[in-house]
Amino acid sequence: MYLERLDKYKEEDYLMLSGIQHFSFCRRQWALIHIEQQWDENLRTVEGNIFHKRAHDGYSSEKRKDVIISRGMPVFSRTLGINGVCDIVEFCRDDKRGVSLHGREGRYLVYPVEYKKGQPKEDEADILQMAAQAMCLEEMLEGEVEKGYLFYGEIRRRIEVSLNEEIRQRVRDTFGEMHHYYERRYTPKVKRTKACNACSLKDLCLPKLMKERSVKEYISKWVEEENED
Repeated sequence: MYLERLDKYKEEDYLMLSGIQHFSFCRRQWALIHIEQQWDENLRTVEGNIFHKRAHDGYSSEKRKDVIISRGMPVFSRTLGINGVCDIVEFCRDDKRGVSLHGREGRYLVYPVEYKKGQPKEDEADILQMAAQAMCLEEMLEGEVEKGYLFYGEIRRRIEVSLNEEIRQRVRDTFGEMHHYYERRYTPKVKRTKACNACSLKDLCLPKLMKERSVKEYISKWVEEENED
């Protein structure tokens, strides 16, 4: 577990909030994209980008009765050292429990809504991404965000996620590990899994080569054998 920083990150050290989903899926995939700046498209990534573009094509907001709907809202957290964009943030008026918004009458409860093209997954990557958005909103608005939603395009409905302390701590630990790798500019090795076949970076990552020894390991082994002789 990586210790949470007691100080706050500088803006130039911020990581992309959306990277937590890449990192949760595969640490090596995240490092190839965010440290080595490598990327390749496949059908899944293209369709996903189009789906998100429909959710937020530039920042905008609208009001429907007592609900303000914000699209493409930029968010950040100095404590976590991240910034990014929320697909949707809903502000639902609640004058007793809500937070105040600049230029708006009344108080509002805040709910991030993250859009995903596919269907609910077994892993927690989507939940961590949405939870990170909520934690940014809490820091920016100085109020609690108790839950959020994940909208999945294939099932055409959204799933409510309560944001408990266990989820929040996993977000803190994950970003702590991400900062640790990023500061060292370290790209970890991983074991090949079935998920590698669907990864857009499989030709750049070359997961089959993960089983082979590195040049450094080969030379070290050769030197040891020479010394034994």
